[in-house]
Amino acid sequence: MLQNIRDNSQGWIAKTIIGLIIALLALTGVEAIFTGGGNTQNAAKVNGEAISQNELNQAVEMQRRQLLQQLGQDFDASLLDENLLRQSALKGLIERSLLMQGAADAKFAFSQPALDQVIVQTPEFQVDGRFNAERFDQVIRQLGYTRMQFRQMLEQEMLIGQLRAGLAGSGFVTDEEVDAFARLEKQTRDFATRTLKVDSSSVQVSDDDIKAYYDAQMAQFMSPEQVVLEYVELKKEAFFSQVEVSEEELKNAYEAEIANLAEQRQAAHILIEVGGDLSDDQAKARIEEVQKRLQQGEDFATLAKEFSQDPGSAEEGGDLGYAGKGVYDPAFEDALYALKENQVSAPVRSEFGWHLIKLLGVQAPEVPSFASLKEKLERDLKSQRVEQRFVEATKQLEDAAFESSDLAQPAQELGLEVQTSPAFGRDGGAGLASNRQVLQAAFSQEVLEDGSNSGAIELDPSTLVVIRVKEHRKPEQLSLEQVADSIREQLTQSRASEAAKAAGEALISELRDGKAQSEGEDWQVVEAATRNQDGVDPAVLQTLFRMPKPVEGTPEFAGVTLSNGDFVAIRLNGVSEPEGAVAEDEKAMYRRFLASRSGQQDFAAFRRQLESKADIERF
Repeated sequence: MLQNIRDNSQGWIAKTIIGLIIALLALTGVEAIFTGGGNTQNAAKVNGEAISQNELNQAVEMQRRQLLQQLGQDFDASLLDENLLRQSALKGLIERSLLMQGAADAKFAFSQPALDQVIVQTPEFQVDGRFNAERFDQVIRQLGYTRMQFRQMLEQEMLIGQLRAGLAGSGFVTDEEVDAFARLEKQTRDFATRTLKVDSSSVQVSDDDIKAYYDAQMAQFMSPEQVVLEYVELKKEAFFSQVEVSEEELKNAYEAEIANLAEQRQAAHILIEVGGDLSDDQAKARIEEVQKRLQQGEDFATLAKEFSQDPGSAEEGGDLGYAGKGVYDPAFEDALYALKENQVSAPVRSEFGWHLIKLLGVQAPEVPSFASLKEKLERDLKSQRVEQRFVEATKQLEDAAFESSDLAQPAQELGLEVQTSPAFGRDGGAGLASNRQVLQAAFSQEVLEDGSNSGAIELDPSTLVVIRVKEHRKPEQLSLEQVADSIREQLTQSRASEAAKAAGEALISELRDGKAQSEGEDWQVVEAATRNQDGVDPAVLQTLFRMPKPVEGTPEFAGVTLSNGDFVAIRLNGVSEPEGAVAEDEKAMYRRFLASRSGQQDFAAFRRQLESKADIERF
């Protein structure tokens, strides 16, 4: 209704976008689809569609970074197997190509206006609840995309999402499957555990043991590849002190600012909709009947509550609140602005139906003083000039960096300081080294191997840098002395855990043979444990619910090694099935889960079918 058109529209698509940015980064090879030119050799062909070597190289690099981010900064990047990375990345690119072809064959489509809605309604691209173009550019730039590239990637993601939803949404399960799953899910188990703690003090690791391990695993003990950068930084804020704004310019800007202020009008209305059971003439006749009752002295708000078909305002007596021009339907707005306060219009036809409109109040614009706006106006005018200066300086920096063999000349021309970064590896580091584009440039052939200056790299909308490699530290073999302590700690923990496991397995063997006591102070008893029992290690629960039911009162025994090396012996005493029927709301929840799982399995089977029927060439 009319009230609703004053609110921001919210499409269904907005709900699908919340986790989209994280999900996109998790897909292997996503970035690779946007490379242009360069290497024309192919890595593979999928039903005749080529995947270039350049695409594969970028997919490998993206996968490497994802792995290094997951493994942490202390992980040695040189330990990653390049062949395995390439195989995995190529598999991801082939799978993506197959899914896009499957979506095309199934006639899935996603329109450009719908894509616009996705972008506009994405919370990550909004400032104060509204889409912000600068924020959008900043986010996608951090992801490594241009606007066109991001739109293309997003469109493909939505198409694949449609294909996945179409298949996954078709999954179903029977009542028998739901009941069986419910019984298993609500099953409880009575058990007891005995923990055999890791005892590192009982383990002796000799110097010979450490040297033998070092000699056998020398490839593990390499220093990471690192670079030290020189860089110059161009910041937009530095130009603010270089621009001036006159008093006359500020006053002109003030006049333009207050000229845009407009009054607000508080409207109320009574709406009779056209459509359904009412024709246009019938709706008009009804609004005219209401008009007659108003003319006879009846209250507008009372009639609005009785007759208005706008649910957003009827209960408020038709009150739509204050709004400026450009909010309402043009015919509605023209009638409203022709009224005097407390005056009611003649019947007005809009796209929604027939209205009677009442002007409840007029709110004149509050005109701020020049003094209150002066600081803002000065900042805005300076920002415009700084932006131009920044663009010019950026071009000057790029040209100087391209023509120079170092950064001294560009720094001198623009009055900048040549700075030096701490050493960092391919997985990045703090500050400058945390920027994705800086990492790409630092380890590129042009900068790392050819010794060239990089192009201008945007750290954020107001900061640019140009980098060059000052020092390249290649991986080197670490000495035994450097790693002896870490080897000793690793061997001690490993051997202590193995000893705990051996003792635990011997205990379980004796328990099964009746040669050891399965009760006593060392055993911790838990009754009616669920699959999500609080206070029990997940590894213990997983093992517990995989154990067979005890037969004729004879307990079952099993064991598991925990992440800290401790070994836990488990005694399963009994299994209890749920009593009575499962509640309908729980059954509905289980049904949705099982149907979703079935749909995911169907989608996985569809992907395998696409691959089995495809003509795939790997080069």
